[in-house]
Amino acid sequence: DGCIKAVGQADVIRSQFSGATFERIIDCSGKCVLPGLVDAHTHPVWAGDRVHEFAMKLAGASYMEIHQAGGGIHFTVEHTRNATEEELFNTFKHRLERMRRAGSTLVECKSGYGLNLETELKMLRVIERAKRSMDIGISSTYCGAHSVPKGKTAAEATDDIINNHLPKLKELKLSGEIDVNNIDVFCEKGVFDLESTRRILQAGKDIGLQINFHGDELHPMKSAELGAELGARAISHLEEVSDEGITAMARAKCAAVLLPTTAYMLRLKQPPARKMLEEGVIVALGSDFNPNAYCFSMPMVMHLACVNLKMSMNEALAAATINAAYALGKSDTHGSIETGKQGDLVIINASRWEHLIYQFGGHEALIDYVIVKGKVVYQNERCGTMSSY
Repeated sequence: DGCIKAVGQADVIRSQFSGATFERIIDCSGKCVLPGLVDAHTHPVWAGDRVHEFAMKLAGASYMEIHQAGGGIHFTVEHTRNATEEELFNTFKHRLERMRRAGSTLVECKSGYGLNLETELKMLRVIERAKRSMDIGISSTYCGAHSVPKGKTAAEATDDIINNHLPKLKELKLSGEIDVNNIDVFCEKGVFDLESTRRILQAGKDIGLQINFHGDELHPMKSAELGAELGARAISHLEEVSDEGITAMARAKCAAVLLPTTAYMLRLKQPPARKMLEEGVIVALGSDFNPNAYCFSMPMVMHLACVNLKMSMNEALAAATINAAYALGKSDTHGSIETGKQGDLVIINASRWEHLIYQFGGHEALIDYVIVKGKVVYQNERCGTMSSY
């Protein structure tokens, strides 16, 4: 059934299953077996990359300057609106395969490059199709409030989402066509203010979606306080979170999804991971894979979290497994190697698990197998022929 039957010392397991036969046995002598990695924040469905903007960023243009020059989200929105569902699915599938090869077995996937009902639904259908056809766990997120569409005010966009988008999502959920898990809003100065964010998140919660949103990234917005008050499952970014927000999140058991790639690429100040950990906040990690932060690799995210966010390797591994699963409401089934949990595993060619973080960008040679629901979904062709040292 794809679930873990037993965990324990080798001799105990051997005697317990002495009469059993197995389709396949993997020799992990001298290797490490880890829980499958969980990527708690991605934007993987879009068309039209933004490689040309990287040079602008390097030359000093800010996120908002690029946005105002017709780049950023609006550039991607235009290309995504023009792409067919088939084109979007094919690129999305390829990206998920790359994530899986880097050890991710459960990925949160957002819409949000449509900003109109038709394209948002197109993106959500693409995510649903991957959910049903691919061997990888997916938590899907409706992020129609990712930006204010051209020609609309934030207030008009908010009303459109509440009056048109969410009722349609509820209808499609009831008919079994699309099963969305989370609702997301980009709560930010010049995008959706606190009151608009509150209205959208509450309306999403009312139709049964978990609240999991972008907050306190570029400006202090009191997003963390709002999320704690609304019973949010998770809030992402939090580079500009207030001390009060951290306390509120700890009390509400609201996970902080930190995205070290974004702070690194945009040269923002790093989110206060140490303070959060000291205050008892559940800290998770995500790659924030999107055209602005093109990173598929949770091992690289963990490395950045250790170096730039000053997390320990143990904290980073927990943040990329059990805590990231918690941020998606799935820690009862995913994120650790325990009896009864889903058999999602990563086997690395090293005698110490820390190599997965220590070897920056080294996951391609390190990861021998990725297993989802007890099935080998990736095997490194060089498996067994090389040492990771």
